[in-house]
Formats: sequence, C-alpha cells, structure tokens
Amino acid sequence: MTVKVKMGEIELEMNGPYMTELRESNDILDDEAALRERLKEDGYLFIRGLHDRAKVQQARLAFLKRMEGQGKLMPGMALEDGIINGDNKAAGFLGSENQPQELMDVVNSASTMGFFERFLGGECITYDYKWIRAVETGGFTGAHYDIVYMGRGTKNLYTLWTPMDDIPYELGGLAILLGSQHFDRIRETYGQMDVDRDRVDGWFSSDPLELINKYGGRWATAEFRAGDALIFGMYTMHASLTNQTNRYRFSADTRYQLKSEPVDERWIGAKPKGHYAWHSGPTTSMEDARAKWGV
Repeated sequence: MTVKVKMGEIELEMNGPYMTELRESNDILDDEAALRERLKEDGYLFIRGLHDRAKVQQARLAFLKRMEGQGKLMPGMALEDGIINGDNKAAGFLGSENQPQELMDVVNSASTMGFFERFLGGECITYDYKWIRAVETGGFTGAHYDIVYMGRGTKNLYTLWTPMDDIPYELGGLAILLGSQHFDRIRETYGQMDVDRDRVDGWFSSDPLELINKYGGRWATAEFRAGDALIFGMYTMHASLTNQTNRYRFSADTRYQLKSEPVDERWIGAKPKGHYAWHSGPTTSMEDARAKWGV
C-alpha cells in the first residue's frame, strides 16, 4: 500500500524518491560518542520515548485549557481531542513568561538537561524563551535553518523538537532534509543571515522538491508519539508536513548549549527581547535575497 504525505500543497510518496523514514537512535542512546557521530552524519537524532509520555500529555492539556479559554476549540467536543473551531486560527505560546509548569517538567527536566550534558560533555543551559505551537488545518512550516533566527551566540546550539501528542503523518510532524548540513553554498549565504539585522523572510523555500532537485538530499519524517524527541543543529534544513486534520498539532521547540559558550542574548533572561527588528519595517523577500546570493 502506497502511503503519501503532504508538504505545503505537494504530495510525496513515503519511501519514494523524495521522502523516507527518520532513523531512530535508541540503539546508541547510552553511547555519547556514537550519538555525536550519528548527529554529524545524519544531521539529527531521533529518539523514541526520551521524555516521560504522561508528562508530555499533561503539558499539551495545559495548553488546550488555555486555548479553550481563548475560544479556539470547537464547542461541545472533548478537550483532549483538540478539535479546531470554525475560525481555524493557529496559536503560539512564545516566550519565557507564563509558561506552564507542565511544560517545564518536560523540557527543563533533570532528565532532559542530563541528556544534553552527557551529549555535549559539560554543563548546559537551555534558552529561557520557549516556542510552543498549535498548528491549524492546512498549516505547515517551510524549509529553513534555525541559525538565521538565533545565530549570535555559539553555533553549537541544538534544537529539541518535542511532539506533544501522537502525530501521524496527516497531523503534520517535522521533516528533516538529509544531508542539508553539508549544503555549503546555502550555509555560506542564507546561513550567514540574521533576520533582525537583515530583515529578510526566514524560510528558505516553501517548495520541498526545489531543494532536492537543486542540491540533493531527501526528506525524512516519522509518525511521532508523545514522548519522542528530534534533536538537530543550527544548519540542518527542516520543515513540516501539512496538517490535514481538524485537530491542532502541538509541538515545542527548545534550545540547548554548553554554558561555557557564547549565548544569543535575545533568548535568555527573565524577559528575553526576542526578535526586535524583524518585520518592524520593510522586509526583503527570500526570493529577492536568494537572487542576490545566487542560490
């Protein structure tokens, strides 16, 4: 049976020329050297059940209660189903203030910090600013490097993407572009960008086929479960599948680095300033920026 997934408006066949499955790294979970080598090779680590599943589900429920209060859920439906109301509006819970303890019990937990300290080989910090998203029907994220949003500190910064629910293909989980950490021309141009300094749109492309046809690689995704973790560096191109359901897709993005290395000041402290100039004035389109860069 052929299984198809959707990125933007484009359907891709699983295990076809453009899309494959993420490789799990649970077999080397206790071998930090092997994990570091795997991330260097693959550009990511996919770990099943890194988090306590029940705690992840409690965090999702805390955000669903907030969204119910905001009137974003379909009235008369079970809260835990996360059914989107007729307005079909995405939601974001971004920042450091007013994040529920249930979230911190997952992404700031001793077990999560302990993993990164073993993996990175020293005392670690996590950005105070957290990114939690509830993606609407039809919503997806275009291909991008994280470095363009948070590149003022160490380049040895890692994103932890946490699915906050079981996420089958149709709910729209994350996808990694295999080999993209080695796209030297993109790293030398787009990868040097800072969205606040340069005021350029952040997504490199909304077309999942364009990157592969021009630079190579293959997309990889999975059917995620609450408790899973996807970890990658600042120069790993990633995007998401499209949410084709009537339910919100919940996920959290959090960042980790060695305490001894420089930190991007936009994302730490009691009240991080975040993006302070991006979209505050005229913004250059990615199309124009890429024409200038020749990519």
